[in-house]
Amino acid sequence: MSLIVFKVGSSTLMGSDNELDLAFVRSLCSQMGELRRAGNQVVLVSSGAAAVGRSLLGFTERPGDIPTLQACAAAGQTKLIERYAEVLAEDGIKCAQVLLTRGDVVDRTGYLNARNTFERLLDLGVIPIVNENDTVSVREFSFGDNDMLGAIVASLIDADLYVILSDIDGLYTANPDTHLNAKLIDRVERVSSKIVAMAGGAGSSYGTGGMATKIRAGRAMIAAGIPMVICKGREEGALLSAVAGTGRHTRFEGPASMGHEQARKLWIGLAGLSRGSITVDDGAVYALERDGASLLPVGVTGVDGTFDAGDTVNVLDSKGQLIARGITRYSSDDIWRIHGLRLEVIKRFWPDRDDCPVIHRDELLVF
Repeated sequence: MSLIVFKVGSSTLMGSDNELDLAFVRSLCSQMGELRRAGNQVVLVSSGAAAVGRSLLGFTERPGDIPTLQACAAAGQTKLIERYAEVLAEDGIKCAQVLLTRGDVVDRTGYLNARNTFERLLDLGVIPIVNENDTVSVREFSFGDNDMLGAIVASLIDADLYVILSDIDGLYTANPDTHLNAKLIDRVERVSSKIVAMAGGAGSSYGTGGMATKIRAGRAMIAAGIPMVICKGREEGALLSAVAGTGRHTRFEGPASMGHEQARKLWIGLAGLSRGSITVDDGAVYALERDGASLLPVGVTGVDGTFDAGDTVNVLDSKGQLIARGITRYSSDDIWRIHGLRLEVIKRFWPDRDDCPVIHRDELLVF
């Protein structure tokens, strides 16, 4: 038995008439039912509430203000979950709506409570249908896109596979719409700067994410030890093919020798709310990525934002590329004072912090 999380985007759910494509919803639910009958557990992360609400409330274009977008999400979420429930019920399957904001999982207790809810629903034979709670979320506590929400859910429940049903069949070496010689990449074992450079922006009027968000999710899943597949959702039997490992797709999966990160480190890296960033030199990048070392003051070259000791921060390389996230043991002001210094130098004017790294390796998730 496998536990599978899959995400479907607005651009895949909506038809050419700007309405929810009920034929596609039926196909999707049929595939979920087939996976269930084969003994698998399924969690669906579904976008589409705001897009459905736009149509329901008579908007022909995406509203530009937050209150109207949230109103569309509120109206559309009801219709969307009703359609899923109706179609799944025809197959004798129950579903449950789970609406999350980052604020629900940013503290460890909330994270564990959410996991317990998912586990109980799955034990009861219910398919959880997850979306960001766009009606109340604010920018600070927003997931930003459902690709990352799906990655957080997959990590939270320790899924066996995460599938993104997209409007493209995977990651290409270049934009296939503008480069005829672009080639599909079958497998990604590490999200390097070269891989990141292949990503473009959002590709439709409905979706909020593009390939860049999927690559961020893939980097998170590699760290979690959970395979992730990007495939074209509207291909016949796309979900079944992704689970079987067939069809055209890109699979993000680290080498077999790569160990899985601890649950706490995954929570820090995926669910924790970043309060700022620390830039490090190439030597520090090497030590973090290759040796699993703690981040020392000598490798720090810059600080952005205002934060306190105990806050979650991003760790960036010299090009601004995210390479890790962790819990800092210094405030931003203190890091400015000691950055670039060796521990023995720090000891001269700060005796009680002579052996304290900026971020300890046990509280640092390297992507």
